[in-house]
Amino acid sequence: MTAFFQSTLGAPYALAWFLSTIIGILVIALPLMLAVAMIIYADRKIWAAMALRRGPNVVGPFGLLQSFADGAKVFLQETIIPTAANRVLFLIAPIITFTVALMAWAVVPFDVGVVLANINVGLLYILAISSLGVYGVVLAGWASNSKYPFYSAIRASAQMISYEVSIGFILISVVLWAGSFNLTTIVESQKGYYGFINGNGFNPLLFPMAIMFLISALAETARAPFDLTEAESELVAGYQTEYSSMAFALYWLGEYANVILMCALNAILFWGGYLPPFDWAPLYYVPGIIWLFAKILFFFFVFSWVKATVPRYRYDQLMRLGWKIFLPVSLFWVFLVSGFLMLTRYGGAQ
Repeated sequence: MTAFFQSTLGAPYALAWFLSTIIGILVIALPLMLAVAMIIYADRKIWAAMALRRGPNVVGPFGLLQSFADGAKVFLQETIIPTAANRVLFLIAPIITFTVALMAWAVVPFDVGVVLANINVGLLYILAISSLGVYGVVLAGWASNSKYPFYSAIRASAQMISYEVSIGFILISVVLWAGSFNLTTIVESQKGYYGFINGNGFNPLLFPMAIMFLISALAETARAPFDLTEAESELVAGYQTEYSSMAFALYWLGEYANVILMCALNAILFWGGYLPPFDWAPLYYVPGIIWLFAKILFFFFVFSWVKATVPRYRYDQLMRLGWKIFLPVSLFWVFLVSGFLMLTRYGGAQ
């Protein structure tokens, strides 16, 4: 696109690059916002179906416009800032959470070459960006100057940091197998397991890591059964208790954007990303972005299914799972995968 602006408009390289980058950001961000709105609707319909209820069904055909009606409602409400709150940090916190949730999508490959920034350290970039989300949560709890949001912020930061450690070791196993931090390279390395199937999840050595990553993703995004940050019986509503209007909506949108991102990472790292499930030539005629979206929707259904059926953990159970089970197992798996690769791929047995 940079070359297009240079050739047709005669724009200098710097301006052409700037325009193409802005367009690329909008092409990702605007559909993502629409997807978040529709995924909230899908989430509520799945919960309703599993509880034998109807869910949204009034606003628009089949209730499809319910999320937009909710957005209009919060947009028209007044933003209330508690008197004792730190005004600046109180308003910055939701902006940080929402912005960080969008920034991570810059390195997600939707197909071969269809990525905003195809950098060699894409996986490290996602880890760094997702870690910044802790600041939005901590600032919200502290700046509210209310004890329940503060307790929730402490819980959320401890939970996110705990599971990021195990996620890091899980990702090291994937990086060792693919030999790269580039997400496109990781996807391409998953072609042709057993000669006919695509995806690290079908590799017996990486399948346990795929399951652990899915569970860790639930904890990282504070979804049930790990939604201790929003435990109504203990914390009223969590770190965003004092928020209203668009500030609350930014947290809501950021949470679902992070959920969709984790679903995309599940698909990209372990289940072939934009590749079809089988390494069969006719399946490659379907655009890769369709395969990726189908896998994202499947994992989102799993997220909603778990929320509708699994009871909430106690906080000690949550931390025990992260530190005493996932951390040592993922660390051991790094040694297992690296040892296997040394013996088979690099001639270590000689």
